[in-house]
Amino acid sequence: MATDIRYEEEYILNSRGMKLFTCQWLLGDDKPPKALIFICHGYGMECSITMKSTATRLAEAGFAVYGIDYEGHGKSSGLKGYVKSFDRVVEDCTNHFTNICAREENKGKKKYLLGESMGGAVALLVHRKKPQYWDGAVLAAPMCKIADDMRPSPTVISVLKKLCRVIPTWKIIPTHDIIDVAFKEPEVRKQTRENPYCYKGRPRLKTGYELLRVSTDIEQRLQEITLAFLVLHGEEDEVTDPSVSKLLYEEASSCDKTLKLYPNMWHGLLYGEPLENTEIVFSDIINWLDGRSAC
Repeated sequence: MATDIRYEEEYILNSRGMKLFTCQWLLGDDKPPKALIFICHGYGMECSITMKSTATRLAEAGFAVYGIDYEGHGKSSGLKGYVKSFDRVVEDCTNHFTNICAREENKGKKKYLLGESMGGAVALLVHRKKPQYWDGAVLAAPMCKIADDMRPSPTVISVLKKLCRVIPTWKIIPTHDIIDVAFKEPEVRKQTRENPYCYKGRPRLKTGYELLRVSTDIEQRLQEITLAFLVLHGEEDEVTDPSVSKLLYEEASSCDKTLKLYPNMWHGLLYGEPLENTEIVFSDIINWLDGRSAC
């Protein structure tokens, strides 16, 4: 197990001239990694603090890990919590990730996406842009559908869609406190609320519409997914729907696909559960990655 991890940060410019925050966890002494892992974080979250424990665990297991804060998220520029276009998020991730893969020291390395919640949708759409490019994905409670009890009524959706054209950035979408239902551990809820880089306001109108649009699109096109994947879901998840992860597993065209459902676990599988549960989840993730990186 690698223990000497080198953490680095860098700001890059996207194709629209916006400054985006990126970070990486590399093995010390320039040891060659088993494979490359690219983090797609969840809605309102960021990489350097929220995903630190995830990235560190994977780096200690011998992988090079790379993250990027989306436009309007974390330390990147843009109106906080505002996703004007999900397509732009996917474009930014694709460009950054493929640039890293093209580095001389990374050529020939296997490359995997790791998406959590909304990041699961990002990962699947990054795969859709370049279907033959990625060697696999780990999808933790992926947003392939908004859970029914979190989804606004059809009447509200219709009104919000019209308002998007007029007041897209307004924070007026009614919703539950996601932090309370996502993370089982009280300490994680506290840390998330105290993290200045996590967006905790109500979803902005256009953001809510984009999340709904994209999750509906993915749900309707699950059969187009062809990459190898491990999908993980807590059976008590109230944010994203475990039944859709089952549907993803059943309908995806992938030859190599694995579904892990965890009784009594919530949405935040990677860092929101008690330690003994987190150990189970990461054992499954690392075993899956090791089995494919060695091939």
